[in-house]
This record gives sequence, structure tokens and C-alpha cells, in this order.
Amino acid sequence: MSDIIRQLELKRDAARQGGGQRRIDNQHAKGKLTARERIDVFLDAGSFEEWGMFVEHTINDFGMADQKIPGDGVITGHGRVNGRLVFVFSQDFTVFGGSLSTAHAGKICRIMDQAMKVGAPVIGLNDSGGARIQEGVASLGGYADVFQRNVLASGVVPQISVIMGPCAGGAVYSPAMTDFIFMVKDSSYMFVTGPDVVKTVTHEEVTQEDLGGAVTHTTKSGVADLAFENDVDALLQLRRFMDFLPSSNREDPPVLPSDDPHDRAEPSLDTLVPTNPNMPYDMKELIGKVVDEGDFFELQPEYAGNILIGLARIEGSTVGIVANQPMVLAGCLDIASSRKAARFVRFCDCFNIPIVTLVDVPGFLPGTAQEYGGIIKHGAKLLFAFAEATVPKVTLITRKAYGGAYDVMSSKHLRGDVNYAWPNAEIAVMGPKGAVEIIFREDIGDEEAIAQRTEEYRQKFANPFVAGALGYIDDVIMPRNTRRRISGALRMLRDKQLENPWKKHDNIPL
Repeated sequence: MSDIIRQLELKRDAARQGGGQRRIDNQHAKGKLTARERIDVFLDAGSFEEWGMFVEHTINDFGMADQKIPGDGVITGHGRVNGRLVFVFSQDFTVFGGSLSTAHAGKICRIMDQAMKVGAPVIGLNDSGGARIQEGVASLGGYADVFQRNVLASGVVPQISVIMGPCAGGAVYSPAMTDFIFMVKDSSYMFVTGPDVVKTVTHEEVTQEDLGGAVTHTTKSGVADLAFENDVDALLQLRRFMDFLPSSNREDPPVLPSDDPHDRAEPSLDTLVPTNPNMPYDMKELIGKVVDEGDFFELQPEYAGNILIGLARIEGSTVGIVANQPMVLAGCLDIASSRKAARFVRFCDCFNIPIVTLVDVPGFLPGTAQEYGGIIKHGAKLLFAFAEATVPKVTLITRKAYGGAYDVMSSKHLRGDVNYAWPNAEIAVMGPKGAVEIIFREDIGDEEAIAQRTEEYRQKFANPFVAGALGYIDDVIMPRNTRRRISGALRMLRDKQLENPWKKHDNIPL
């Protein structure tokens, strides 16, 4: 028995060493943690249970028969984050550059299968050179096996990808199908084809960082949700993020005790919206004053800034926040903001997270760039997402809600459960001046007549009371009481039950 135990320990030591000390030192020299160090930072101390430590590849070509390292370039298993079960895989760049073989893929698939059975999130820490070339097409089959699990797990358990090194070619499609992607600045990148291929095919010269770095994907493409300064920062923020999420679609989000009174009044909100309807204000101030302790975990803050999305808590329970931001493009909806918000609304609906929508939207952004880019279909994604959602939906119109954008932003017509407005809200087909110039074309040029007609229109339609008379607004509330009214609505909706008609699946306008 002692010999067997000794052999076991030698095997374990070999697996823990990964590609050896030289490669570990290289990893540290790049400012990156090793795969095992990342797991240690992310999971509760002592909670990790490793699976597949002794798995090895079965490749015999190109000298690979003599290069076998236990674990085969990925560490898999389960552990706890703040006491809650999660499954995790962490690719080890020190072993064959973290490249994926069928054995490597099999380990990932096993934890994903188990996560779906028991109802626990899957976290992927990606740091890989791509498919293992020596294995040929079999490694591509391994990727497809992982992709299939991503699709089956979608909407069943939360899936989060953290890109902590290279992620290129076919490897990018697994993170793309997960719920959220976090990246690390200066050490992670994602692209379908690298700079050399781009130069050969299109004659463009571009660096890895500009083509697919963390800043690129969080500001230009919207592929990634957040970019962090280093590995430790990313993993600690991921731990914080996990506290907002349920373990699966069969559970409600966790409730954290809060000392923030649910009926806390905020008199400063009475003057948040400027008297001039064309002046901007920061919607983040409203969010911070409504949610528990001002704690708002914003997602995609650097992309499509005209809409805000993120997770917060009200009375200790997780809520998803969707809010127009008047500071950017006056809060208009456009292609990027519609896609950004639609994806988030659907995530919240998948995982039983109530949605609070804060509306100040003058309409959809006009122009040929938007029309040629497909704003009709992209805008319809957000409409579809809100209309499809069955979770509790509470909406507050703070100022403008014009045209089709009024409908889209979780209106009563899209099964909004509770719809409030502030007294200064303007709910209409369009702004008073634009409406008057259409209705009274003959008066254009007569500034006094147009001004008089504009004020008449404003008095008649640009207020919340016409919508209230039609039942489209449940109440006009004082801004200072916003937290109390929203928390009361969410409390009332806690046991809401609503099901959509049976279908195999919907056909969202992609």
C-alpha cells in the first residue's frame, strides 16, 4: 500500500507542476497567475475538489507519445464561492500552451454535464493557444462537444467566461455563447483570425491588442462585458458578481441582508431632472439612490453608454436594472444599445431576476447609418425581450417617453406589471415642437404661433396624465419616494406567476 500511495503522490505532484517551473516562471513574468493559482483566488479556501487530475491525451503522432502531463492542460472540478456550489475549469497555458485535445475537452464536458444535473454555475477561466494541432480534426470535434454543452446549459445554469490569455479561432465561440465575458487588460485577447491572417487577406496591419484586446471588446465590439486590470482583480470581482446570481433557473436569486430602509426617502431626487427638457442629467445618480447601499454592478459600462445595464439589490433581493442614460446621445435607442439591453433582459428572465426599467428616451436614433445597419431588426430585439419576459417588471418614466421607444421600454402594453411616472414625465408620440410642426405645417415660419401651439400640445399630451387616464401608468409618484414605491411593487410581485404559450422555442429577430 505504501508504494501505491507513493506513486499516487508522485502523480499528483506531476499534475500540480503542470508544464514545469520554467513555464510557470514565464507565466508569472507576463503578469499572469497559473491555472491553479487562479482557482485558489476565485474559490473559497479549501473548497476545491478536482476532477480528472490524471487524465492524459492519447496522441501518438509527432512525438506526442513521449509528452504526457497529467491533467492535459486543463484543471476541472467544483468548489464554493461564498459558500455556494460552482463548477470551474481553468486552462493551463504551461501545458502545451493550454491547447485543447479530446481529453482536455472531455474534462470540460464532464463538469458541464454535472453542473446541469445539480443546478450550479459553470465558470471558465480561458487561457489557451487553441486546438491541439498534433491531434488534427479530433480536437475540433472536442470544441464542438463543448459548444453543444454551452447551448444545452444556456438558460439552465449561469455560464461565465473569464479570458485570461489567448482565445482565438474556434475557441472564441464557447465564451461567445456564455452569459457574460470578462477580460484582463494587456494579457487577454479574442479574435477569430489573428493579425497575420488579417494582413494576408485584407492587407490591414493591426496589433493583437487593437484587434481583440480587452479594451477593444469592451468599447468597440461589445463582445466582452468588463475589462479588469489584472488576474486577481478579475477573479475577486467575479466572486462579488456571483453573489447576485441564482445557481440555476430552478432557484430564485440569493437574498443578502440589508440595513438600508426600504422606505428611505431621497429629497434630492425631486430636483434631479432639469427644468429644461433638453438638459441632460446622470441616470446613475438615480440608480445609486434607489438600490441598496448604492451598490450597482454595472455591465458593459464602456459600450453603448446611452443605455445602462447591471445588477443591484432592493430589500436584499437581486434586480436587473435597465436605464436610458440622457448623458449619452440624449438617451436615444440605437443598434448597439438595443442589442446590449435585449441580451441582458433575456438573461434576467432566464434566471428569475426582476427587471426595473428607468425610462428617459426621446426615441430611436435617426440616420442612414442606423437604417442601413438594421435598426428595425435590432430595435425589435429589445422589444421582443421585454415582451417575452415573465419575471416581475417595474417601470418608471422619469422624463421623456416618446414614440415607439415608449412602447419598447417595458411599457404596460408589453406586460409591464407596475408602471410609474414622475410628475414631469412627457409621454407622447413625439416631442411637442416636432408634433406641432407636423400638425400645423401652415404655421411654420410664424414663431409666435408655433410657440403657442407647442405649449398647447405640451399641456395636452406632454405629461403623464393622459397615459394615466388610459391606464397605461399605474401612478404618478413623487421622485423622493421612488425607492419606497419600487420596493413595494417588487414585494407585491414576489410570487408572480406567468407563462408564455407552449412553443419549441421562439424566433427572436436576430
